[in-house]
Amino acid sequence: MLASLKKLLPFVSVVAAAVLPLQLRAETITVTHWGSAFYGAPYAVAMAKGFFKKHGVDITGILTSQGGGTSVRNTLAGDLPFGEVALPAAIEAINNGVPLRIIGAGAQSIADILWMAKKGSPLHSIDDLVGKKVAFTAPGSVTNMLILMSMKKKGIAPSSIKLVAAGGIGANLSAVLNNAVDSAMTGEPVWSENEDKLQPVFWPKDLLSPNMMQTVFVTTADYEKEGAAKLRAIIAGRQDGVRYIEAHPDEAADITAKAFNGKADLYRRVFKRYVAIHYWSEGKFDYDAMNLMVEGLQIVGKQKGPVDWAKVIDSQFLPAGLQN
Repeated sequence: MLASLKKLLPFVSVVAAAVLPLQLRAETITVTHWGSAFYGAPYAVAMAKGFFKKHGVDITGILTSQGGGTSVRNTLAGDLPFGEVALPAAIEAINNGVPLRIIGAGAQSIADILWMAKKGSPLHSIDDLVGKKVAFTAPGSVTNMLILMSMKKKGIAPSSIKLVAAGGIGANLSAVLNNAVDSAMTGEPVWSENEDKLQPVFWPKDLLSPNMMQTVFVTTADYEKEGAAKLRAIIAGRQDGVRYIEAHPDEAADITAKAFNGKADLYRRVFKRYVAIHYWSEGKFDYDAMNLMVEGLQIVGKQKGPVDWAKVIDSQFLPAGLQN
């Protein structure tokens, strides 16, 4: 009997190994302004709720940046080249020969962004910024595009406002509070956290359109071939994260507050507003919203005419029903 069991052991071991789940490799992706803006909230929720693992990928780390081309460079340098980056930065990189492919849509509203000043400032509109020093995040970023588009909409000459790239959202806040600039961009949660010290100057959504595509998912031309399964898994996990936010905004806010070291009560208030405006896309492309953002690239001379989306977009990695 014992001899028979010994003969069976190798077979039993093989069967056991086959039925045990494979250990997923912990991996890191890139999300612009992770920890300081809410582009990354669906990823925080997806990691906490196990949505990525459910789809077969273990995302445990997020690289961040101050926006613009830095996020693109982080994506290219990562072991898993997936990033959610500013749409203008992605287009500019592609125009410069970087082998990027746009594979999904991220934040689809600019209703979270405004330009602010210290409380008590005489600045109360974009017209008041003429002759002033005004900050945005980084060259090629969404905020770079929005300030220029807003100025054009109001007929303000580019040379009449001194624009400076101050860095991340926190750096923009510090620049205003320390009088390094007269006005700077901000967004949530920094705006709500510091509302007692600040006042709004203008909201781009009031001059342009709230429905503008801020961020997109990108990967490299090589990785879209070799990493197709992981790309689908990441996007599907993020989609689950978006749906969970919309169904459970308070819990999702608490999860994100923990990931970002923020205040849960404040995050809950912000998430209610974001859910109401459908801030987070599940990944489907809104070409009208994307074309509006491309206007910013045209204003700065980095895009001639419209973008031929068919040449830069690959929607095959989006979940069923979102491909277009």
